Amino acid sequence: MVSLYIYKPKSCSSIPFLLTMEYYGKRNLYSFIEEETRANQSSPPHLSFKSHRQISDYDHDRDYDHDHDHVPYSPSMSSSTPNVNMYTLMPSPSLDSPWTLSPLQTPSPSLLHHCIASLHRQEGNIFSIAVSRGLIFTGSESCLIRAWRQPDCPERGYLRASYGDVRAILAHGNILFTSHRDNKVRRWNINVAENFQAKKVITLPKRRSSFLIFPKTNTQKHKDCISCMAYFHAEGLLYTGSWDKTVKAWRVSDNRSVDSFVAHDDCVNAIVVNQEDGCVFSCSSDGSVKIWRRVYDQSSHTLTMTLKFQPSPVNALALITSLNSCFLYSGSSDGLINFWEKEKMSSRYNHGGFLQGHRFAVLCLVAIEKLIFSGSEDTTIRVWRREEGSCFHECLAVIDAHRGPVRCLAASVETEKLVVMGFLVYSAGLDQTFKGWRVKVLPEEKKGGYIEDVEAMDTNIKISEYEMSPVLSPSWVGKKLQGNYPVH
Repeated sequence: MVSLYIYKPKSCSSIPFLLTMEYYGKRNLYSFIEEETRANQSSPPHLSFKSHRQISDYDHDRDYDHDHDHVPYSPSMSSSTPNVNMYTLMPSPSLDSPWTLSPLQTPSPSLLHHCIASLHRQEGNIFSIAVSRGLIFTGSESCLIRAWRQPDCPERGYLRASYGDVRAILAHGNILFTSHRDNKVRRWNINVAENFQAKKVITLPKRRSSFLIFPKTNTQKHKDCISCMAYFHAEGLLYTGSWDKTVKAWRVSDNRSVDSFVAHDDCVNAIVVNQEDGCVFSCSSDGSVKIWRRVYDQSSHTLTMTLKFQPSPVNALALITSLNSCFLYSGSSDGLINFWEKEKMSSRYNHGGFLQGHRFAVLCLVAIEKLIFSGSEDTTIRVWRREEGSCFHECLAVIDAHRGPVRCLAASVETEKLVVMGFLVYSAGLDQTFKGWRVKVLPEEKKGGYIEDVEAMDTNIKISEYEMSPVLSPSWVGKKLQGNYPVH
């Protein structure tokens, strides 16, 4: 028995039931999370499968500090008393919990992982994570963007902005971009020194002069929440996607908006950029993934391809590129991760299949090296690996990570003396916790292992057989499935 079923349909009519069915519940998932905290909960409520925006809409409006953005706090420069009202550092589980073996019952287990840090935020959830130059940055409803040191997350300091609700964070080198409740982006310069330092460079779009008698409306500004960002390194272009259905391109060198276009029929949930050719990929709650390319010698963008394989909202994207291949992954609210392979002689992307395993909506994806990390509404993080030279993927591990949906992920390679030792993965769930994980991948087995077992499978395997997979869902999901609440 295996844990992965990859299926490439010839036509939409042949798509199995699990792929075509839409998951839309009548109750929001987060009503359950609130009830879960009560001691006398009698029965589990119905789970909902909604778009990324609907998942975020459960948050209530909060009061924000509207002071001016300023230089961050650093623990080494301030009082040594921790801010226990914002974050409480929980005892590190690494001291009393050994490495966890992947639950895959295969002849050659491929992955080891364990939790190295766990922090709890007492006032609300964390919406965004970014990793750069040994630091982890987290954004939440608060006006504070906090910085933590890799790998075990001691606090380095924070940046204070005039608005909170930081839905997206992007880090590249010493540059940090954050999106805020006022539908603007702030750019910060980070100094990773002995004492953590940062300086706000600009707010995009720029403020118009207050001396104008009749100030004009700022047409460069997004009209709704900025949900995602991507950065094209070679050209210095920042892309922002919003719930207002648009994508905007900003030239970082002069902090100007160079293009703005309506990208989708619904909220834009994620953006990635192919650093090799500058192609921009966007996904939306309208169920589509679109590929955009800059017009030669211009700043405008044109649509080159639309990828739409399921009606469910698409919440997350990830891209893996190498000298010989390019794979695009999309996570959707039906629990599937579809992937497309780029043709070597063209820019066309062909559907290669889907990764099946999550019970509920996939909310976030991270791709690094040959691995894909996926976070889901079912509270788990799954680790996938693609076999070199093929479209075959295997699930290496299921991490029972949080008590609520996994909202965001970030990952980096862990090295020692230029030798890759493993991966550091950071996750935030809607259980108000932020966790760090150390992941080590064992070498692939070429013969007599998992891959040969898959090749020997009957091609007419049924979906029902997958339900008996040894890759078990967490106890949280099991309790929900035991009730009289079928998955719709």
